[in-house]
Amino acid sequence: MVTTSFYPVLMSSDVPAAADFYRGHLGFETVYDSSWYVSLRLGAFELALLAREHETVPASHQALPQGVILNLEVDDVDAFHERLKAIPSLRTVQPLRSEDFGQRHFILEGPDRVLIDVIQPIEPTTEFMDSYREQF
Repeated sequence: MVTTSFYPVLMSSDVPAAADFYRGHLGFETVYDSSWYVSLRLGAFELALLAREHETVPASHQALPQGVILNLEVDDVDAFHERLKAIPSLRTVQPLRSEDFGQRHFILEGPDRVLIDVIQPIEPTTEFMDSYREQF
């Protein structure tokens, strides 16, 4: 078997609004757009949105996502945070901060309560350095 792609598909109660969020605030571009399914791309990365009540989703699994965090790694988290905090409709659920384990980040609540962790890798403290398989 040859894998040709692997990407998350998030179920949504409002696919067009969710797609607008990912395009408008995170810079995704549309690859495919229908009323019930939208495929998005950001560089080499893909994300799809699917209406949770669509017939292709088993009835037993049509609840909104829970426990989902999307990581968006950027080269300047402070600048990205500054740009997004000026948008009143966006809800930051964890403020910008640096972590000893090697991240500077903040967390947004996206559509359908999906969390988006915007991250910039930073050097970890010596306590966490050995946890990395590739050294800084």
